[in-house]
Amino acid sequence: MNERILLVEDEEALSVPLGDRLRREGYLVQVAADGETGYEQALAGPFDLILLDIMLPKKSGLDVCRDLRQRAISTPILMLTARTQTDDKVLGLRLGADDYLAKPFDQAELLARMEALLRRSLTPHVNAEAIHQIGGLRVDLRRAEVFRDGQKVPLSAREFQLLQYFIEHTGALVTREELLREVWDYKASTSTRTVDVHVGWLRQKLEDDPKHPKLIVTSIGMGYRFTG
Repeated sequence: MNERILLVEDEEALSVPLGDRLRREGYLVQVAADGETGYEQALAGPFDLILLDIMLPKKSGLDVCRDLRQRAISTPILMLTARTQTDDKVLGLRLGADDYLAKPFDQAELLARMEALLRRSLTPHVNAEAIHQIGGLRVDLRRAEVFRDGQKVPLSAREFQLLQYFIEHTGALVTREELLREVWDYKASTSTRTVDVHVGWLRQKLEDDPKHPKLIVTSIGMGYRFTG
């Protein structure tokens, strides 16, 4: 296994036993107790996954997530939060987080979420056509890079995986449940709001007019269609 995990959590009652559990599972774990330290460690990296609490001293998890994405750090981020308000969860996803888990959580569920994120981000993808030119977009599946009009577009790991799935199914209707199953590795009962948030964020980064998208089109009540 040996994947490198950065755990940014200020509560020792959680970080110590969780870090021990992750190490027993074979992960290489580095712990930061505040947002500023976590941010600097994430930049220094590399890590395969970041577990990031929202409520942190010195720098909030939301700010850490936002700033990492602005620095084009695409490492998958799983946010840990005691907050239950939907707005906080949606904000985290909009800032570039790949998933979130509310406290208190079962460690087995956390491990399952981690494995899903790692499987998607670490598994090499074999595709005969590695580079796709879509109007002003250039998508390199092999290098996991996207350029828009010659400028690199910073995408989170989950955003890139979602875009890749759309490209591979250009012209086809894909339902939210299908995307949750194939991109998130979740059961269909997981909230489809997660999909909508990530699609909205992709549109903000890729569409000329995100409010009137032409690339990722909504099929009302059904799902999405990537026009290519």
